[in-house]
Amino acid sequence: MREIYIEKLTMNIGAGRDQDKLEKGVKLIEYLTGIPPVKTKTSKRIPNWGVRPGLPIGCKLTLRDSKKKELLKKFVEAKDNVLKSSQFDENGNISFGIHEYINIPGAKYHPEIGIMGFQISITLTRPGRRVSSRKLKSKSLPQKQRVSKKDAMDFMKKEYNVEIVD
Repeated sequence: MREIYIEKLTMNIGAGRDQDKLEKGVKLIEYLTGIPPVKTKTSKRIPNWGVRPGLPIGCKLTLRDSKKKELLKKFVEAKDNVLKSSQFDENGNISFGIHEYINIPGAKYHPEIGIMGFQISITLTRPGRRVSSRKLKSKSLPQKQRVSKKDAMDFMKKEYNVEIVD
């Protein structure tokens, strides 16, 4: 019950008002994973930014299957197996960005996509977490069952040979 595993891996590209960048972002995520992403839409009106409700401003994809491990390995290699301690939060989540997708091993440059980057968020958990998220009889998760920042760092060092710098 103490074993840590990856619950999900989320890829995100924010494009703002630029619809061309959004379409390139959709192509990029589909190129890297083979799965079309979901477009995210605004819910607020911000006139200074030219944003209105319902306007697509980004795209995201959440992976929960076995493909997430091999993709994460490639994404960490694109960062030269080095992550900062500030990229880990207190709840066992990891977030980092890749500036150019051509740094990912096996990814080739595509002229219709151009040079783009994206954000990656990884959620780590332990067995038994469902107790806190279920509908019926939900309970709080004990502190010893939660994934801490240190646990997440140790997991990444052990599983993916990541060096953590300050």
